[in-house]
Amino acid sequence: MTTGPLGTVVTAMVTPMHEDGSLDLDGAIAAANYLLEHGSDALVISGTTGEAPTTHAPEKVELTEALVEAVGDRATIIAGAGSNDTVHAVRMAEQAAEAGADAILALTPYYSKPSQRGVLAHFDAIIDATDLPVMIYDIPGRTALAVSDWVLDELATRETVVAVKDATGNVPQAAERIERTGLAWYSGDDGLTLDFLKAGAVGTVSVAAHAAGDSISRMVHAYLEGDVATAEAEFAAHLPIIDAVMGGGLGAVTAKAAMYALGVIDSQHMRLPHVVLETHEYADFTAALRAAGVAVAR
Repeated sequence: MTTGPLGTVVTAMVTPMHEDGSLDLDGAIAAANYLLEHGSDALVISGTTGEAPTTHAPEKVELTEALVEAVGDRATIIAGAGSNDTVHAVRMAEQAAEAGADAILALTPYYSKPSQRGVLAHFDAIIDATDLPVMIYDIPGRTALAVSDWVLDELATRETVVAVKDATGNVPQAAERIERTGLAWYSGDDGLTLDFLKAGAVGTVSVAAHAAGDSISRMVHAYLEGDVATAEAEFAAHLPIIDAVMGGGLGAVTAKAAMYALGVIDSQHMRLPHVVLETHEYADFTAALRAAGVAVAR
């Protein structure tokens, strides 16, 4: 497989907010348009980068409806359904489908650490809730629970499970799973995207694409077209941007700061427990972006 069923460069998009903490739908549309103009062909909304744990059900519906109306003819809209309460995750999937989303990102239940049978039952409940295609999200560093080979092999038999977002950091494991399951693989780690492509991935779900989307797109498409040298050159070119956005482990914060620095959105506001960069941190961050060739506006 050389093309992704849910897009090729998928950005896990921030959720813009006004300074009073309310949802900024105009800002979300502006951010979506910017990302699509700079390399993305799909968006994950209401994921962790989009502060899904602190946005409420009506807000998620509003966001989905607004983005489907504004950019849905130009992008695949993938809505997050992440919770350690399966009933809650199911309802998020149902509401996303009702609001017009194209696909669901189903996250491993976090913190609770159920058995692998429980993990499979959790995913199956989300899968059965809608007819939408599903991308399974495996990120044990945040959930404290990896998806086992057995669960993944079972999920691969479900008709609507089409893809995996792999943030395990385990590229050799990914290569084996891609061959065994036939599922479309997406890198979930910007720093390893080229390695995942070499292992058989068809695209990326990126956070750094908020600031490096054009280069990431050139890298992915060059590799998929067989131009490894160009892909490697593009990866080297945008690696400093990955380091700036992801190096501190606060991708949701720095991705939103990047959208603000580029002049795309009007506020960096984050809902607690996230807080915006302090003045000196923002100055260091934007200096790093400038040094990496990003046209920072403020």
